Amino acid sequence: MYALADCNNFFVSCERIFRPDLWNKPVLVLSGNDGCVISRSNEVKALGIKMGAPYFQISGLVAQYGITCFSTNFALYGDISTRVMSILRRHTFRMEQYSVDEGFFSVEHIPLEQRRTYCEQIVKEVYQGVGIPISIGIARSKTLAKVASKYAKKYPGYHGACMIDTDRQRQIALENFEIGDVWGIGRKARAKLETVGIKTAWEFATKREEFARNLLHKPGMLTWRELNGVDCIDTSEVVAKQSISYSRTFATGISDLTLLEQQLANFCDSCARKLRLQHSVCSQMMIYAYTSRFRTDIMPCYLSQTVKLPVPTANTQELLAAALSILRTQFTPGVMYKKAGVVLMQIQPDKAVLTDLFDNRDREKDNRLQQTLDTIRDKCGSNSILLGPQLQSAEMEKTAIYKAENRSPLYTTDLAQILRVKA
Repeated sequence: MYALADCNNFFVSCERIFRPDLWNKPVLVLSGNDGCVISRSNEVKALGIKMGAPYFQISGLVAQYGITCFSTNFALYGDISTRVMSILRRHTFRMEQYSVDEGFFSVEHIPLEQRRTYCEQIVKEVYQGVGIPISIGIARSKTLAKVASKYAKKYPGYHGACMIDTDRQRQIALENFEIGDVWGIGRKARAKLETVGIKTAWEFATKREEFARNLLHKPGMLTWRELNGVDCIDTSEVVAKQSISYSRTFATGISDLTLLEQQLANFCDSCARKLRLQHSVCSQMMIYAYTSRFRTDIMPCYLSQTVKLPVPTANTQELLAAALSILRTQFTPGVMYKKAGVVLMQIQPDKAVLTDLFDNRDREKDNRLQQTLDTIRDKCGSNSILLGPQLQSAEMEKTAIYKAENRSPLYTTDLAQILRVKA
């Protein structure tokens, strides 16, 4: 049996930890460059503001209802996530963190009749210890646990924990659950199911397995099995990505080669870090940068190139060297690049890597160095060690390339910004 812990309105809840005056008031968090909504409090949801809504379209509602807006503060959110997950790990012998605000964990060591009460205590402990409200769903499969967590979040009577452990409970839960809200049912799959008259999870679950396989192929068949209480989705396979990308739209644009190199260095560093965390390597990489597509007063300019790596790798320095080589070759002086990004492709497990007979890199030495850098960063912070091209961050802030007018302080990750209490 699985339990899924899901942090409620996570980014908003992180901001409210240090702003208790905002509890029960409308709050939202905006994406990079304050572009669109990526997290909403329940009060904002009640106003009809949708996830992903561009800020310029809702600025009138923000002023009308006194909504507090925050710019993204991923360093803060990541640290709070680590604290939440560490508490969850104390209560289980097996846990799989699925995203920054979700984690599956086993409750098999707890007697069945005590599992919901036990999870209610975990909800209280996380709130008291970190200040983040969470909801926990308990069920025989991960998909059903996701369903149960939605009910725990929606109805206060569950006290933060809902368990689906009988077929009757499963039927009632799925009868009132829209098919588009089921984990694993995307927009296209929802359209296919609604075309044949299926609108609820229960209507889908009561169909024959062959129906799910023929209409939605293997992913749909696995979801069908999960809704029927069969545990068959391996989240480690779900989390491992077939491509990893990182990009940024700049508030004003970048025309300086050194500053653009700094951005690509950060992108390569982030992508390589994700690659190593899922124990993978890549053999192909693409970098790109282009001018604004909405400006008619300048000539459009687009640089892009895909490079085949001689040996699949997750080494930041090797990826960065390839990216900078492309950039320096294709960079056009005087052009104001509005967006840039890095994409890692042809990803495979790092257990069996096919080498090149003529490879002249000391990869064993590279791996030892990379592991040492990762260890230091884990202990001292992600910015404790930077590669040469990354050492432009202070100048980047001065040029105001990133728009973050309402970013909160780094309360938990920067000693200079921690809260001061006067007694």
